Amino acid sequence: MASKKDAKAPAKATAGAQTGNGYVPRLKTRYSQEIVEKLSGEFGIENVMAVPRLEKIVLNMGLGEATQNIKILDAAVEELAQVAGQQPTITRAKKSIAAFKVREGMPIGCRVTLRGNFMWNFLDRLIATALPRVRDFRGVPNGSFDGRGNYTLGVRDHLIFPDLDYDKVDRSKGLNITIVTSAKNDEQAFYLLRELGMPFALSRSGAAAE
Repeated sequence: MASKKDAKAPAKATAGAQTGNGYVPRLKTRYSQEIVEKLSGEFGIENVMAVPRLEKIVLNMGLGEATQNIKILDAAVEELAQVAGQQPTITRAKKSIAAFKVREGMPIGCRVTLRGNFMWNFLDRLIATALPRVRDFRGVPNGSFDGRGNYTLGVRDHLIFPDLDYDKVDRSKGLNITIVTSAKNDEQAFYLLRELGMPFALSRSGAAAE
């Protein structure tokens, strides 16, 4: 089992590739050159600063089993660092739950918040590479918005991300992905994510997406 110190290596290596030498992610370029204009026209937004945009992406991996075996959490931290390109932080129980033998403060998972190039590159890999690897994939649900323009997607098996070496992962793990936008409502957020390439199974009206 790799140590936590080792887990930082992929994050540091990726950071240099994503932030140096004037690099601009492909999706960020597409957003600024194409999607901003489309959003402005669709919703009658005159001020370019008011056009809906991505703000951050939060990856969260819950591991209740970690209360009984901390090595599971060590592996999860390393794997999430490989997927995100950034070092995750440990999440801890906010309150005790006797039925699950959970005490307040116990480590129960890990999470990482992506901004800037890390956010854009992760979304690109999610859409173009990871989601198509889901067995019998027919698109992501369009009903997972929170009413404030944010979208949460649950991934049952984190091994859909090619960043991970299948032979070195002891077990599949679930992952929640929350995409936070500046959209005023879910309709704007849906339009933004759809234009970025998010493969929704249905349109907002309920019809099959093109």
